[in-house]
Amino acid sequence: MTTIESGAPTTEAVVTGVASESGAILQPRRRRRRTQEPQDRTNVSELDRRSRRVRVGLGILNVILIALLVIISAGPLLWLAKAALSTSQDILREPFAWWPSGVQWHNLADAWVKIDIGKYLVNTVFLAVGVWFFGMLVALTGAYGLSILKPRYAKVINGAVLATLFIPGIVSLIAQYVTVLDMPLLHWNLINTFWAVWLPGAANAFNVLLVSRFFDSLPKDVFEAAKIDGAGPFQIFWRIVLPMSKPIIGVTSLITIIGAWKEFLWPLLVLPKPDLQPLSVGLYKVTASAEMSLLMAGMFISVVLPIVLFLIFQKQFLKSAGQAGAIKG
Repeated sequence: MTTIESGAPTTEAVVTGVASESGAILQPRRRRRRTQEPQDRTNVSELDRRSRRVRVGLGILNVILIALLVIISAGPLLWLAKAALSTSQDILREPFAWWPSGVQWHNLADAWVKIDIGKYLVNTVFLAVGVWFFGMLVALTGAYGLSILKPRYAKVINGAVLATLFIPGIVSLIAQYVTVLDMPLLHWNLINTFWAVWLPGAANAFNVLLVSRFFDSLPKDVFEAAKIDGAGPFQIFWRIVLPMSKPIIGVTSLITIIGAWKEFLWPLLVLPKPDLQPLSVGLYKVTASAEMSLLMAGMFISVVLPIVLFLIFQKQFLKSAGQAGAIKG
């Protein structure tokens, strides 16, 4: 029989590890798998990017695309700013000049006073705030009923709301005007009142469906636990759903306010009284009587205010837009 020396490695040691000179078994080092960083999928492979000709071509293409984007998006606003600070003669004689012959800062103040930009601006803000309030009220409560409460007829209502998106707004314009002219059951005439803009603007099917899809992604266990603790439907909506819905509230608020700010046709029909008209209608009414320079200054004021507000709160809006689709059930 053959004997195995104490210092010699056993068969198990040879299989499972490496034996040292003293007989101790050294465990083999496990090779760490290199985690491959995910690469961005592009139409140009990494091998093609190594070519100098490809890199130069991509750089030129990026510069051209960014320049076109800046011209298309910021070009009209820059031209309007230039026209707002020019004289009427410069606007008509050289409309595409790079710089006005003289900067007329007083055009902004004159437009505010002579064509009542301040009055139209207050009306616009009042209309936008009202449409936002009633629109969010309808969107949040309607989506809560369809997604959280889920009655038996929820699918039917959801389908009916979705079907309204396929109806062009111009088709229902006459029906809406007749309804506002003589409210059913109440027989109230809402013409020349802000209610004529608030109520139709609040019934926005897109906002209801948008908020409903967000509510569908909320964790259902939270609502079940709240029901076990004795919370009612209103308490669940006020204390749980609303605090969790800040992202979608921000996104929907931005869409609603922008839509109400630039609305033209409906306020033109239901608000014939000049003291109640917003900026979009008021500037159209004074087109025939106001000077070109003052009209351009008024249009610049009406356009630049929403842009300034968005730039101030852009972090909140972009954060809300990013978080709106980040919650998973």
